Amino acid sequence: MSLTRRELCSLLPAMFAPVVLSRVAGSTERSGDENDALPSAMFPFEKLVARKSGPTEIRSVMKGKLVTGEGLEVHETTLAVGATPHPPHRHVHSEMWLIREGTVELTVEGKRTRMGPGSVGFVRSNEEHGIQNVGEVAATYFVVAVGPGSAA
Repeated sequence: MSLTRRELCSLLPAMFAPVVLSRVAGSTERSGDENDALPSAMFPFEKLVARKSGPTEIRSVMKGKLVTGEGLEVHETTLAVGATPHPPHRHVHSEMWLIREGTVELTVEGKRTRMGPGSVGFVRSNEEHGIQNVGEVAATYFVVAVGPGSAA
């Protein structure tokens, strides 16, 4: 199944609809303790601390649980030309890549797709995936991981 960037972006509000709907309805039904959930916050780029891991630079943005119980992790990655952050792998949580700069190749279940700035990639739970910088300059992208294990 192929989704356009517009279609994929239109799905984003659905991720957070349970939080909004429960607040609007005044529901007290929650999957976790609201006090343990990620608070509202802003993350100015200049305050994100970069750490190196081989040819990869990573800036952690946030990691924790939503009020509705889902795990959420967000980070920005910068990959050197030709680099991969790790071998292809699988995990329970879903991931989304938002490409900011450069050209990457995202491989999902053996299917390769080239993506440049403004592109969005998505992989659902338990599908094998990997990403590589196939461009001529460093590639920078955000990863949004949602679901079990993403906040571990």
